Amino acid sequence: MWKMSRKAMLVLLSSLMLLLTACGSGETLKADGQGDSGKLKKVVLRLKWIHQAQFAGFYTAVEKGFYKDAGLDVEIRPGGSDFPSVQMVASGSEQFGVTGADQIIIAREKGVPVKAVSTIYRKTPFVMFALKESGISTMEDLVGQKVGIKLGGNEELTFRAMEKSAGIKTSEIEEMPIKYDLSPLLTGQVKAWPGYVINEVLAVQEQGKEVNIIDPNDYGINFYADTLFTTESVIEKDPEMVKSFVQASMKGWDYALKNPEEAAEFGLKFGDKLDLDHEVAMMKASIPLLEPEQLPLGSTEEEAWGTLQKSLIELGFVKKEQDLKSLFTNEYLE
Repeated sequence: MWKMSRKAMLVLLSSLMLLLTACGSGETLKADGQGDSGKLKKVVLRLKWIHQAQFAGFYTAVEKGFYKDAGLDVEIRPGGSDFPSVQMVASGSEQFGVTGADQIIIAREKGVPVKAVSTIYRKTPFVMFALKESGISTMEDLVGQKVGIKLGGNEELTFRAMEKSAGIKTSEIEEMPIKYDLSPLLTGQVKAWPGYVINEVLAVQEQGKEVNIIDPNDYGINFYADTLFTTESVIEKDPEMVKSFVQASMKGWDYALKNPEEAAEFGLKFGDKLDLDHEVAMMKASIPLLEPEQLPLGSTEEEAWGTLQKSLIELGFVKKEQDLKSLFTNEYLE
């Protein structure tokens, strides 16, 4: 009996020593081996639009565990007119957002301290396009025609810049404000349509229609599109978290570029009404717009921001210049 009691006492003492050692380390042990110091930081990313392959790199970073490896628990929320990303992030309830680069400049003029930390679509996906049967293939062909226009935001800005570059007065084109239903184009109510070459153009082609594309780049226009941003207060409070998030996001985008089909499929977990074939086509059409030219993925250039700001002022979208260095940073990409 004495031997058994002594043995039990030794086991008890050993257990107490292990417990004291754990407490002395300042951690509470968990079943998965992670202590409190290993707890993931909760981060929210607000997109500029509904879930779709346009944001595949972020979904990839979640699904491949890149955010988790960086110590982050990331929730991705859809955006849109009811949930504008700049306002949502500026409110302080969310840490990161995706918006057009023009919206960063417009917000800064209003005193909203947002800052771009990465540029996703370095080449604009926006185009004007028409059914091939219309014979319309240039901006000059739009003179005297009824044309669909999306008022406000990057799409109107780009269209106005294309008009100016082509020497066309706004009064020379009959404009019809439109939203998202493509019927006016398909029925011939309007002759040209504004949209993304990675989305609306594909949607029309998927209905068996051939299209002519009027590319802004042919008129010297290329404004940064989807841009990842945060606020100056988030940067000041936790720069290491910002760096971890940006780098994990770019790792996700790099993987998505190399594996477009897999990346498109990840998106189906976020948007339950998505069509895989369309999402794959969208992802593949995005690749040439995402790939940098002799620059790291996600990097941004001061000259491009300067050109964009100049156009915003000339076209009356903003009234005064902002310090270009306040608009963006490449600091967290490497």
